[in-house]
Amino acid sequence: MDDPRWEPGMPVLDRQAAPGRRLDRIPETAPTPLQRHYINLSALALVAGAIAITALELGTPPSSPLVKLCVLVAAPILVLTTADAALRIWRSAWAWMPIARGKGLFRLVWFAGALLGIGVVIGVATVVLPA
Repeated sequence: MDDPRWEPGMPVLDRQAAPGRRLDRIPETAPTPLQRHYINLSALALVAGAIAITALELGTPPSSPLVKLCVLVAAPILVLTTADAALRIWRSAWAWMPIARGKGLFRLVWFAGALLGIGVVIGVATVVLPA
């Protein structure tokens, strides 16, 4: 036994070497424009969205001033914060491509999802605001 902590009566453990260091992250080289304000803006959009959804669930029509105000506040914030996140995802995807192509491609799928989310928010806003 080559473990100096071993004493008589202790079970002998079959130790294995630790695996080599895995690369889990690639550091960002430049922050995105909204990175410092992302959480605060997202929280504001979350509250406005929750109020609008609750009002709609309680039977308020989409043409209600309350719902329109919430959409008017939340939609631009959601579009901007999602675009900011999409920029980070895009940068991450291309940073991973030379190192781990699978991780890079997976991030491109997330990028497509972010663009889809932006489209949904814009679509909902164009339906609710003119109503």
